[in-house]
Amino acid sequence: MKRKLIAAIGVAGMLVSIAACGSDDKASSKDPKDRKDNLTVWLMGEARTTWPELVKDVNAEFNKKYPNVKVDVQYQQWGDKVKKLDTALGGDKFPDVVELGNTETMQYILNGALGEIDAKKYENSDTWIKGLKDTCSYEGKLYCVPYYASARVAVYNKDMLKAGTGSDALPQTEDEFLKGMDKVAAELAKKDKRASSLYYPGRYWYAAMSYVAAYGGQIAKYDEGSKEWKASLSTPEAQQGLTHFVDLVKKYNKADQTKDEQDHANVMANEKAAVIYGQAWEAGSVTTGENGNPKLEGKIGTAGMPGPNGKALPSFIGGSDLATISKSKNQDLGEEWISLFTNAKSMEVLAAKNILPNNEKQLEPLKSKPETAPIANAVPDAWFTPIAPGWASIEKEETLEKMLLEILKGTSVADATKKADAEINGLINKKA
Repeated sequence: MKRKLIAAIGVAGMLVSIAACGSDDKASSKDPKDRKDNLTVWLMGEARTTWPELVKDVNAEFNKKYPNVKVDVQYQQWGDKVKKLDTALGGDKFPDVVELGNTETMQYILNGALGEIDAKKYENSDTWIKGLKDTCSYEGKLYCVPYYASARVAVYNKDMLKAGTGSDALPQTEDEFLKGMDKVAAELAKKDKRASSLYYPGRYWYAAMSYVAAYGGQIAKYDEGSKEWKASLSTPEAQQGLTHFVDLVKKYNKADQTKDEQDHANVMANEKAAVIYGQAWEAGSVTTGENGNPKLEGKIGTAGMPGPNGKALPSFIGGSDLATISKSKNQDLGEEWISLFTNAKSMEVLAAKNILPNNEKQLEPLKSKPETAPIANAVPDAWFTPIAPGWASIEKEETLEKMLLEILKGTSVADATKKADAEINGLINKKA
């Protein structure tokens, strides 16, 4: 799932108000039954559509201890959540608990918006998935709690695949996979010349960077000598990965190649794509929800995406974290709610729905479960964006997307990556 960061407005004012606020010690010392507060929780829409019973059960459990605390869960959308949160933090009506995509956390850590977390209060903290925990950590301190993990996999239409290749099982090597995509493309062209066998939008930088990682490249590397991050997209390895990705876009995407991946599940739901590269949960989005196509129920499969050199394509480690807001007077309540929502019992609910839990112990059984094996096994070798202070801004995503579009439109990979590296170097080490 894409988490674009929108530039914060009024951050300076937000920081002033944050510095003077925090958890109300007097309130936290009250008898739990005497607390009469409101706890506002912002969760993303997936919690409402895919695990609503977990939210209901956790609220009920929480209210056994705090019967007079009203928990107000408000569901947000990824497209405008950051803008709404920045606006809320600049005023006096803000959530006490917020779900953040793991690429969003650093900006709010650096701005002082998130309350510090004591890992000892959380049941699974000793086995949290490292890639998620890292997104919550800065200078030895913890500012959020891993919620769930995700990785990208091939999501495919079994009927379309079988019509082209004779089998509804995705080939395991890239050579065989691309031969299959050629056959599927030929079949689709007989009915709809705008339908894509492999739908890769040109601005899909998560996918592009997966190919960079497949060839041993990185967006940026930390230099021990200068103690700074240095962009590295102009290395031969990164350039090879970018070239590979753009070649796939040009060959297989028969629709608008300049788009991003925000609506690729809808493209598949409209039967305009045989294969997309997305979050495992997006397989459900193809068939259910407001834009889903119920006729495709049972016809959508997932598998590890074949990558170069006979290996699986490395995936970006996605997922979400939960945090308290530092200027909330109910941080203690927020921490308790998060603790219930992320404990082993709650993670069992997510795992039963084939959502990757926040910890290695409960992730392990999913590595051998057919429905989850592709995504669960993608987590250990997954890559992440540089954990650098300056990465947490919209400019880096825009730089990567602009670079991809330039290559797609004919700029040489060498020139485009040189320009992107210069832009990233000018931004990546800034703190906020």
